[in-house]
Amino acid sequence: MHSNLWIEETFEDYLGLRFKVERILFSGKSEFQTVDIVETKGHGKMLLNDGLVMVTERDEFAYHDMITHLPLFTHPCPKNVLVIGGGDGGTAREVIRHTGIEKCTMVEIDAMVVDACKQYIPQTSCALNNKKVNLVIGDGVKFVKETSEKFDVIIVDSTDPIGPAQPLFGEEFYQDVYNCLSDDGIVVSQGESSWYAIDIQRSLLTVLNRVFPKCFLYNFSNLTYPGGLWCFTFASKKHHPINDFNEQRVKDSGLTFSYYNTRLHTAAFALPSFVISELSDLIDNSEL
Repeated sequence: MHSNLWIEETFEDYLGLRFKVERILFSGKSEFQTVDIVETKGHGKMLLNDGLVMVTERDEFAYHDMITHLPLFTHPCPKNVLVIGGGDGGTAREVIRHTGIEKCTMVEIDAMVVDACKQYIPQTSCALNNKKVNLVIGDGVKFVKETSEKFDVIIVDSTDPIGPAQPLFGEEFYQDVYNCLSDDGIVVSQGESSWYAIDIQRSLLTVLNRVFPKCFLYNFSNLTYPGGLWCFTFASKKHHPINDFNEQRVKDSGLTFSYYNTRLHTAAFALPSFVISELSDLIDNSEL
Protein backbone atom coordinates (compact mmCIF):
# COMPACT_ATOMS: atom_id res chain seq x y z
CA MET A 1 0.00 0.00 0.00
CA HIS A 2 1.37 3.40 -0.97
CA SER A 3 0.89 6.49 1.14
CA ASN A 4 -0.98 9.40 -0.39
CA LEU A 5 0.46 11.80 2.18
CA TRP A 6 2.38 14.82 0.98
CA ILE A 7 3.93 17.51 3.12
CA GLU A 8 4.26 21.03 1.87
CA GLU A 9 6.63 23.71 3.08
CA THR A 10 5.22 27.12 2.26
CA PHE A 11 7.24 30.29 1.94
CA GLU A 12 5.33 33.50 2.65
CA ASP A 13 2.12 33.33 0.57
CA TYR A 14 3.37 32.51 -2.91
CA LEU A 15 5.66 29.46 -2.89
CA GLY A 16 5.29 25.86 -1.83
CA LEU A 17 7.60 22.82 -1.95
CA ARG A 18 5.87 19.42 -1.76
CA PHE A 19 7.41 16.11 -0.76
CA LYS A 20 5.86 12.63 -0.96
CA VAL A 21 5.82 10.99 2.47
CA GLU A 22 6.09 7.22 2.78
CA ARG A 23 5.72 7.19 6.58
CA ILE A 24 5.96 9.40 9.64
CA LEU A 25 8.81 8.29 11.90
CA PHE A 26 8.60 10.89 14.66
CA SER A 27 6.39 13.81 15.59
CA GLY A 28 6.78 15.85 18.75
CA LYS A 29 6.55 19.33 20.22
CA SER A 30 9.34 20.67 22.40
CA GLU A 31 9.27 23.91 24.37
CA PHE A 32 10.80 25.58 21.31
CA GLN A 33 9.19 24.11 18.20
CA THR A 34 7.48 21.18 16.54
CA VAL A 35 9.88 18.46 15.41
CA ASP A 36 9.01 15.93 12.72
CA ILE A 37 11.01 13.22 10.98
CA VAL A 38 9.47 11.56 7.95
CA GLU A 39 10.57 9.03 5.37
CA THR A 40 10.08 10.55 1.92
CA LYS A 41 9.93 8.86 -1.45
CA GLY A 42 12.65 10.82 -3.24
CA HIS A 43 14.77 12.42 -0.54
CA GLY A 44 15.14 9.78 2.16
CA LYS A 45 14.58 10.71 5.78
CA MET A 46 13.74 14.35 6.37
CA LEU A 47 13.83 16.54 9.49
CA LEU A 48 11.36 19.42 9.76
CA ASN A 49 11.28 22.07 12.48
CA ASP A 50 8.00 23.99 12.65
CA GLY A 51 7.13 22.57 9.23
CA LEU A 52 10.34 23.84 7.58
CA VAL A 53 12.76 21.37 5.97
CA MET A 54 16.07 21.28 7.84
CA VAL A 55 17.78 18.18 6.49
CA THR A 56 17.19 15.39 4.00
CA GLU A 57 19.39 12.35 3.55
CA ARG A 58 19.63 12.97 -0.19
CA ASP A 59 21.22 16.43 -0.14
CA GLU A 60 22.45 17.11 3.42
CA PHE A 61 26.06 16.68 2.31
CA ALA A 62 25.94 19.89 0.25
CA TYR A 63 25.09 22.02 3.28
CA HIS A 64 27.36 20.22 5.73
CA ASP A 65 30.35 20.09 3.39
CA MET A 66 30.25 23.80 2.66
CA ILE A 67 29.56 25.06 6.18
CA THR A 68 32.51 23.09 7.59
CA HIS A 69 35.30 22.34 5.13
CA LEU A 70 35.56 25.80 3.66
CA PRO A 71 36.40 27.55 6.96
CA LEU A 72 38.41 24.60 8.28
CA PHE A 73 40.64 24.58 5.20
CA THR A 74 40.96 28.38 5.26
CA HIS A 75 42.17 28.47 8.87
CA PRO A 76 45.79 27.27 8.89
CA CYS A 77 45.55 25.07 11.98
CA PRO A 78 42.08 24.69 13.51
CA LYS A 79 42.03 22.63 16.69
CA ASN A 80 39.08 23.84 18.74
CA VAL A 81 35.72 24.31 16.98
CA LEU A 82 32.36 25.50 18.27
CA VAL A 83 29.12 24.59 16.50
CA ILE A 84 26.03 26.55 17.53
CA GLY A 85 22.86 24.70 16.59
CA GLY A 86 23.28 21.80 14.19
CA GLY A 87 21.09 19.43 16.16
CA ASP A 88 20.97 16.86 13.36
CA GLY A 89 24.71 16.27 13.89
CA GLY A 90 25.88 16.61 10.29
CA THR A 91 28.11 19.63 10.92
CA ALA A 92 29.86 18.00 13.89
CA ARG A 93 30.28 14.84 11.80
CA GLU A 94 32.21 16.74 9.13
CA VAL A 95 34.24 18.81 11.61
CA ILE A 96 35.77 15.81 13.35
CA ARG A 97 36.79 14.21 10.06
CA HIS A 98 39.67 16.71 10.16
CA THR A 99 42.36 14.86 12.09
CA GLY A 100 43.82 18.08 13.53
CA ILE A 101 40.60 18.86 15.40
CA GLU A 102 41.06 18.21 19.11
CA LYS A 103 37.58 19.17 20.26
CA CYS A 104 34.24 20.09 18.69
CA THR A 105 31.82 21.67 21.13
CA MET A 106 28.23 21.63 19.87
CA VAL A 107 25.61 23.78 21.61
CA GLU A 108 22.06 22.91 20.56
CA ILE A 109 19.07 24.45 22.32
CA ASP A 110 16.56 21.67 21.61
CA ALA A 111 17.26 18.20 23.03
CA MET A 112 14.28 16.78 21.13
CA VAL A 113 15.98 17.49 17.78
CA VAL A 114 19.17 15.75 18.90
CA ASP A 115 17.39 12.73 20.37
CA ALA A 116 15.09 12.29 17.37
CA CYS A 117 17.98 12.51 14.90
CA LYS A 118 20.06 10.08 16.94
CA GLN A 119 17.23 7.58 16.74
CA TYR A 120 16.01 8.11 13.17
CA ILE A 121 18.73 9.83 11.09
CA PRO A 122 22.03 8.11 11.91
CA GLN A 123 23.44 9.36 8.60
CA THR A 124 23.85 12.81 10.15
CA SER A 125 23.90 12.03 13.88
CA CYS A 126 26.51 9.23 13.76
CA ALA A 127 29.32 11.34 15.27
CA LEU A 128 27.43 12.79 18.23
CA ASN A 129 28.77 10.11 20.59
CA ASN A 130 32.36 10.56 19.37
CA LYS A 131 34.79 11.42 22.18
CA LYS A 132 35.90 14.57 20.32
CA VAL A 133 32.35 15.95 20.34
CA ASN A 134 31.30 17.83 23.47
CA LEU A 135 27.51 18.04 23.17
CA VAL A 136 25.91 20.79 25.24
CA ILE A 137 22.13 21.12 25.35
CA GLY A 138 21.72 24.82 25.95
CA ASP A 139 21.38 28.32 24.55
CA GLY A 140 24.18 29.22 22.12
CA VAL A 141 23.66 32.94 22.75
CA LYS A 142 24.21 32.44 26.48
CA PHE A 143 27.13 30.07 25.84
CA VAL A 144 29.22 32.52 23.80
CA LYS A 145 28.50 35.29 26.29
CA GLU A 146 29.69 33.27 29.26
CA THR A 147 32.43 30.96 27.99
CA SER A 148 36.09 31.66 28.74
CA GLU A 149 37.19 29.20 26.04
CA LYS A 150 38.76 30.35 22.76
CA PHE A 151 37.78 28.76 19.45
CA ASP A 152 39.60 28.76 16.11
CA VAL A 153 36.42 28.34 14.06
CA ILE A 154 32.80 28.96 15.09
CA ILE A 155 30.03 27.56 12.90
CA VAL A 156 26.53 29.00 13.37
CA ASP A 157 24.34 26.21 12.00
CA SER A 158 21.03 27.89 12.65
CA THR A 159 17.51 27.92 11.31
CA ASP A 160 15.95 31.08 9.86
CA PRO A 161 15.84 34.17 12.13
CA ILE A 162 12.50 33.32 13.69
CA GLY A 163 11.71 31.71 17.03
CA PRO A 164 14.69 30.39 19.01
CA ALA A 165 17.20 31.34 16.27
CA GLN A 166 16.34 35.04 16.14
CA PRO A 167 19.10 36.26 18.51
CA LEU A 168 21.69 34.40 16.37
CA PHE A 169 21.36 37.19 13.80
CA GLY A 170 22.04 40.08 16.20
CA GLU A 171 25.05 42.33 16.83
CA GLU A 172 25.37 41.48 20.52
CA PHE A 173 25.67 37.80 19.67
CA TYR A 174 28.38 38.40 17.06
CA GLN A 175 30.34 40.63 19.42
CA ASP A 176 30.36 37.73 21.86
CA VAL A 177 31.39 35.39 19.02
CA TYR A 178 34.28 37.74 18.18
CA ASN A 179 35.37 37.76 21.82
CA CYS A 180 35.57 33.97 22.10
CA LEU A 181 37.39 33.48 18.79
CA SER A 182 41.16 33.11 18.73
CA ASP A 183 43.20 35.99 17.30
CA ASP A 184 42.93 34.53 13.79
CA GLY A 185 39.46 33.05 14.24
CA ILE A 186 36.75 32.55 11.62
CA VAL A 187 32.97 32.41 11.95
CA VAL A 188 30.71 30.94 9.27
CA SER A 189 26.93 31.21 9.51
CA GLN A 190 23.87 29.99 7.66
CA GLY A 191 23.22 32.94 5.37
CA GLU A 192 19.80 32.48 3.76
CA SER A 193 18.80 32.75 0.09
CA SER A 194 19.65 35.71 -2.11
CA TRP A 195 16.51 34.96 -4.15
CA TYR A 196 14.08 35.28 -1.27
CA ALA A 197 15.87 36.80 1.72
CA ILE A 198 18.43 39.30 0.48
CA ASP A 199 17.07 41.73 3.09
CA ILE A 200 18.06 39.29 5.84
CA GLN A 201 21.47 38.87 4.19
CA ARG A 202 21.91 42.65 4.21
CA SER A 203 20.95 42.80 7.88
CA LEU A 204 23.30 39.97 8.87
CA LEU A 205 26.21 41.33 6.82
CA THR A 206 25.68 44.79 8.32
CA VAL A 207 26.05 43.26 11.78
CA LEU A 208 29.15 41.28 10.75
CA ASN A 209 30.79 44.37 9.25
CA ARG A 210 30.39 46.24 12.53
CA VAL A 211 32.30 43.49 14.32
CA PHE A 212 34.74 41.84 11.86
CA PRO A 213 37.37 43.34 9.51
CA LYS A 214 36.74 40.78 6.75
CA CYS A 215 33.25 39.75 5.59
CA PHE A 216 32.23 37.55 2.68
CA LEU A 217 29.23 35.73 1.26
CA TYR A 218 29.48 32.39 -0.54
CA ASN A 219 27.05 30.09 -2.35
CA PHE A 220 26.03 26.48 -2.26
CA SER A 221 23.31 24.61 -4.13
CA ASN A 222 20.79 22.23 -2.61
CA LEU A 223 17.52 20.49 -3.46
CA THR A 224 15.20 21.24 -0.58
CA TYR A 225 15.50 24.87 0.55
CA PRO A 226 13.34 27.46 -1.27
CA GLY A 227 15.20 28.77 -4.30
CA GLY A 228 17.87 26.07 -4.31
CA LEU A 229 20.76 28.55 -4.30
CA TRP A 230 21.64 29.42 -0.71
CA CYS A 231 24.50 31.16 1.07
CA PHE A 232 26.79 31.16 4.04
CA THR A 233 28.44 34.22 5.53
CA PHE A 234 32.17 34.11 6.27
CA ALA A 235 33.66 36.60 8.74
CA SER A 236 37.26 36.60 9.85
CA LYS A 237 39.66 38.47 12.10
CA LYS A 238 42.56 37.80 9.77
CA HIS A 239 42.29 35.09 7.11
CA HIS A 240 41.01 35.62 3.56
CA PRO A 241 39.05 32.58 2.29
CA ILE A 242 40.76 32.60 -1.11
CA ASN A 243 44.10 34.39 -0.71
CA ASP A 244 44.94 32.35 2.41
CA PHE A 245 43.58 29.06 1.06
CA ASN A 246 46.20 26.38 0.45
CA GLU A 247 44.84 23.71 -1.90
CA GLN A 248 47.62 21.34 -0.94
CA ARG A 249 46.20 21.00 2.55
CA VAL A 250 43.01 19.55 1.08
CA LYS A 251 44.99 17.04 -0.98
CA ASP A 252 47.21 16.14 1.97
CA SER A 253 44.22 15.60 4.25
CA GLY A 254 43.23 12.42 2.42
CA LEU A 255 39.57 13.34 2.87
CA THR A 256 36.99 12.73 0.18
CA PHE A 257 33.84 14.79 -0.21
CA SER A 258 30.44 14.49 -1.87
CA TYR A 259 30.14 18.23 -2.63
CA TYR A 260 33.15 20.28 -1.55
CA ASN A 261 36.37 20.39 -3.59
CA THR A 262 39.26 22.82 -4.04
CA ARG A 263 37.85 24.47 -7.17
CA LEU A 264 34.45 24.88 -5.57
CA HIS A 265 36.07 26.43 -2.49
CA THR A 266 37.13 29.38 -4.64
CA ALA A 267 34.17 29.35 -7.03
CA ALA A 268 31.65 29.59 -4.19
CA PHE A 269 32.64 33.24 -3.71
CA ALA A 270 31.77 34.13 -7.32
CA LEU A 271 28.36 35.66 -6.74
CA PRO A 272 25.59 36.45 -9.23
CA SER A 273 25.62 40.05 -10.41
CA PHE A 274 22.30 40.91 -8.77
CA VAL A 275 23.73 39.87 -5.39
CA ILE A 276 26.89 41.92 -5.87
CA SER A 277 24.90 45.00 -6.84
CA GLU A 278 22.66 44.62 -3.77
CA LEU A 279 25.38 43.81 -1.25
CA SER A 280 28.68 45.12 -2.66
CA ASP A 281 29.05 47.68 0.14
CA LEU A 282 29.01 44.87 2.71
CA ILE A 283 31.14 42.11 1.18
CA ASP A 284 34.70 41.75 -0.02
CA ASN A 285 33.54 39.39 -2.79
CA SER A 286 33.17 42.22 -5.28
CA GLU A 287 36.95 42.63 -5.32
CA LEU A 288 37.61 38.98 -6.21
